[in-house]
Amino acid sequence: MKLAAYKGDGVESVGVLTEKGIVDIPTVWPGPNPPRSIIDILSRNIFAAVKELADNSDIVIPADNVKLLAPIPRPGKLLALAGNYGEHIKEASLKRGFNLGLSDAQKQTTVPRPFLKPATTIIGPDDKIPWPEYSEQIDYELELAVVIGKRTKCVEAKEAIDCVAGYTIANDVSARSVTFKNGRAERPWDDFYDWLAGKWADGFCPTGPYLVTADEISDVQNLQMELKVNNETRQKANTSQMIYPVAEVVSFLSFLMTLEPGDIILTGTPAGVAVATGRFLQSGDTIECRIENLGVLKNTLSQKPTDFYKPIA
Repeated sequence: MKLAAYKGDGVESVGVLTEKGIVDIPTVWPGPNPPRSIIDILSRNIFAAVKELADNSDIVIPADNVKLLAPIPRPGKLLALAGNYGEHIKEASLKRGFNLGLSDAQKQTTVPRPFLKPATTIIGPDDKIPWPEYSEQIDYELELAVVIGKRTKCVEAKEAIDCVAGYTIANDVSARSVTFKNGRAERPWDDFYDWLAGKWADGFCPTGPYLVTADEISDVQNLQMELKVNNETRQKANTSQMIYPVAEVVSFLSFLMTLEPGDIILTGTPAGVAVATGRFLQSGDTIECRIENLGVLKNTLSQKPTDFYKPIA
C-alpha cells in the first residue's frame, strides 16, 4: 500500500495511491473521526481498515490533480546514520582525507553512528531545496528512509523489522563547508561540529514521494538505488551493501531511545557523493532519487545567496 500525503484544491489530506488514482481516506471513511494524516494512521494502527477502504472504493482523485507532500512532514525524531556503506567511507577517507575509519570486520568491531536532523529539514517532492546562508558547498546523499510504526524500546534485531511501518526515499542534503570557519580559533571537535551543522539547514531532507508499507517490500536489503543530477548518474548501489542492515539499525537505536510511530531513520548513503569528487551542486540543479519499488523523489536546488553568514569579522 502506498500512503500519500497530498494537497488538492488548497486542502491537505491523506490517501492511498492506486493504479486508478488516489483514494482520499477522509472522504471514504465510514464513521466519525477519520484519519487526516499518515502519522494519524500510524498512531492509530489502522492499516487494515485503510487498505480495505482503498481496495473497495471507486472514488478516486487523478494523481495529476494533486501535489504530493512529504509523507511525515514533522516527525517526532529524524535520525540518520553516518558511514553505513563501506565504499562511501573509503571515498571520503581516501579522496577528501576524512578519517572515518573502516575495519575488515566493521560489524564485529564497531557500532552504528547515528545523529539527529531537525524536523525543519523536511520538505516534499518537487519542493525547492533552500541554499543556506552559511555554506558555499552543497552536496546530495541518497538514502533509504525507514518509518517506525509502533512504540519500540530495547528490541532485538529479529523483532525490530516488525516495528517498521514502511519505507520512503530521502535525500540527506549536506553543506560541506561553513562560512563561519574563517577567522576562527580552532578547537578540538570543530571539524565534527562543522560537519554536523551541515546537516541542519532548512529543507535539507527531502522525503517521498509516498510511504510504501513494509508488507509491500519482500526484501528491504535488496533494493536498487540511484541518484541523478541533471539526468547524470552520480550514485548507484544496492541496499545489500549496508554495513548495518535495517533490522540491526532499528534495534541499536531502540536501546538508545524509545522510537515512536512516525519517527524516521535515514540508513546512510552509498558512494558517489560530491564531497569525494568536488562536483558540488549548483543553483538550479535537479536531483532525482530512485529506490526500487519506492518511486522517484525529485527536487531542485534554489538560488545561491549573494551574502553569506560570517559571524567572525
